[in-house]
Amino acid sequence: MLNISLRAETIFYIGTWPVTNAVLLAFIAVLILAAVAVALRRRLAMMPGMFQNVVEVIVEGALSLMADVLGTREKSEKYFPLVFTIFIFVITSNYLGLLPGVSSIMVGHGADAIPLLRSPASDLNFTLAIALIAVTMVNIFATIIFGIKDRISVFLNFRGPIQLFVGLLELLSEFARIISFTFRLFGNVFAGEVLLAIMALLAPYLVPLPFMFLEVFVGFIQAFIFAMLTLVFIELAVTPHEGEEAGH
Repeated sequence: MLNISLRAETIFYIGTWPVTNAVLLAFIAVLILAAVAVALRRRLAMMPGMFQNVVEVIVEGALSLMADVLGTREKSEKYFPLVFTIFIFVITSNYLGLLPGVSSIMVGHGADAIPLLRSPASDLNFTLAIALIAVTMVNIFATIIFGIKDRISVFLNFRGPIQLFVGLLELLSEFARIISFTFRLFGNVFAGEVLLAIMALLAPYLVPLPFMFLEVFVGFIQAFIFAMLTLVFIELAVTPHEGEEAGH
């Protein structure tokens, strides 16, 4: 019988901290990315091989795309670590969740059996954590540029009732961004996981393949959208408005 759970299931505990199947796969994604980064760092050369060439093309393309949004190459290099880290971590997590065995290798017996691994983004805690990191870093970047006083005044402006109302709307929009980030990624990945599970149960051979290719595309698109929205929010936060330009 197909068992679909909105909550990630706990596999074991480290002290009192529960480690869920989604967290376990997220750790595996971190280890894979760390291993690739170390291997790439050791193989860096003035005459790059094929792997380094591919990485350089990807990085250069990402920097060019960011420069189109931010306006300058300098800005794209400054914010590249956050935006590209989010993209590469989310897409790696999404693709690991599509591997054979994920969600199908069970631990436990009978009705208590739970999947050993689960796609990280199908856990609301994972997507909320990434959303909080993205929105928090956007505000940190803006604070570094304009100062903490000016950044707070964006949300709490007591110069007049209209300014106060606009500031509260800005504050509300920050929470709306977190919610949007969280549920967009979670909803798409969780829905895809459920779809694949149902199709594998109903027709376990060739029929699920088109849906698997669709989820490969969706996994990329969701990571790309998440990273691009983070980039756009950075651009909005670090670009001075008319009043700010006059004050600086």
